[in-house]
Amino acid sequence: MAEILAPMSGNIWKILVKEGDKVSEDDEIIIMEAMKMEIPITAPQDGVVKSLKVKEGDPVEADNALAEVE
Repeated sequence: MAEILAPMSGNIWKILVKEGDKVSEDDEIIIMEAMKMEIPITAPQDGVVKSLKVKEGDPVEADNALAEVE
């Protein structure tokens, strides 16, 4: 299982997957907004989205858990 962490502080702008979705390595799964830039968050491996730990609009700090892929 791979836990996906926020690379920096910002806000969750868009969630592109839902729990149970199959993803491939490097698929965009979440878009963060930080410093007026869109930061794509990608799947670290092929698998299934086990859980989403954030909702659209949530503020996050660096290293907060965003999702899990297994």
